[in-house]
Amino acid sequence: MTSTVLQRPIATTTTTATTISVDKKAAKATKATTRSRNTMAWSHEKLRFSCIDNIGLKQLWKLIALDTANAAAPTSNHNNNNNGHNVEQPKANNNINSSNNNINNERLTIPYDNCDNLADYLSLQRADQGQNQNQQHMSLLKFLAINALELSAPATPLLLQQQQQKQSKPLGWMQLSGHPESIVPTTTGIVRKRIAGIEDSEVLAYQLISQEPKTSQIVPAYLGLRELQSQHYIELQDLLAGFKDPCVMDIKLGSRTFLESEVSNKTLRPDLYQKMIAVDPSAPTQAEHEAQAITKLRYMLFRESLSSSHSKGFRIEALRLRGRAPLKDLKTCRSSEQISQTIEQFLAARRSVQKELLKRLKHMRLVIEQSPFFNRHEIVGSSIFIVYDDHRVGAWLIDFAKSRQLPPQLRVDHRSPWAPGNREEGLLRGMDELIHAFEEVYARSSSHRGCLKI
Repeated sequence: MTSTVLQRPIATTTTTATTISVDKKAAKATKATTRSRNTMAWSHEKLRFSCIDNIGLKQLWKLIALDTANAAAPTSNHNNNNNGHNVEQPKANNNINSSNNNINNERLTIPYDNCDNLADYLSLQRADQGQNQNQQHMSLLKFLAINALELSAPATPLLLQQQQQKQSKPLGWMQLSGHPESIVPTTTGIVRKRIAGIEDSEVLAYQLISQEPKTSQIVPAYLGLRELQSQHYIELQDLLAGFKDPCVMDIKLGSRTFLESEVSNKTLRPDLYQKMIAVDPSAPTQAEHEAQAITKLRYMLFRESLSSSHSKGFRIEALRLRGRAPLKDLKTCRSSEQISQTIEQFLAARRSVQKELLKRLKHMRLVIEQSPFFNRHEIVGSSIFIVYDDHRVGAWLIDFAKSRQLPPQLRVDHRSPWAPGNREEGLLRGMDELIHAFEEVYARSSSHRGCLKI
């Protein structure tokens, strides 16, 4: 058994003169009691024990029960011996102690002799701590017992949820796009992304990419799989780790961001027609107006035309500038001028960052062109994730949830226009256009500097 020896702090005593009135004595006695209680408060923030091996659950369970029973016992009156005079503790102080014990009794409502309820007890204990700040005043005995139990007890859904909530806000973390509940960051430089199962397309993609030394350098590091409470996660490198108040941009690649299987149903849908006219009443054709319904393929193509995805093969999904909240509604940024202005604002005329990003993007394009994985797969909905601060610059290709292996007889170049059945998605076309946009911003920045020199 590994143990930690803690020295109990020495409680301070307060002396009073015999001439002080009973009311003043009561006030000072209450203050001394409060100071002593605060000194002996043992909390999860102050201490953490990581190895208690040889104590059985039942013995620890009884420790909590014993300590709780002791805490619930009425506190006897304190006798202070000041200059040979015995002064009785005021009743007001007894009422305070009694009130505190009643609060503890109300919180602990599960029978402690029932070890089957251990996981439930820990879940309620955690939930109650977040609601009542008085829980931080925990005796050392109960603190040790609960920490040992947490190491041994299986995680309940409530406890797992609370642990994930604690992990959901590491310093500097942000999520620009995607479903918030799909990603669970930790404080150890790892991001857990929810997946359907061990045969998920994204799992297979990262496993194959990790076997290619060059390709694995342009994506987040793949750290394996984890199963938590029957839910599967893929563990990846946290791309924000090590950056300080960074600027971040998420750029969706491809002229088509939906799978062919998602639009194979040719059923006319009135709900999609209503969505279309809510955005642009003039978008439907005369036949579609008469039918007041459209297919899902028609709606998805209409949605792509609202952004630069259809015209340029990429769109700026979201960005975050230093010291500001993320901007997540940039899908309508589609003209060349709008895109250039957005990139200029993001890069803030920092030529060293512009140069490094251009170098990184061109390297990524070359790796994709030469990669066996990308030659054999359709890549839909992937993004370029760009991060920089005062000291570092990074760019990675992320999100392979919609990657699909191609049939043996089919090949794609990732640049040709899409037609149903050819599986082209425009990944490299988007890379070409994105690099061109960054080159224009870099050239414009150079011309501005030339004018200033003149």
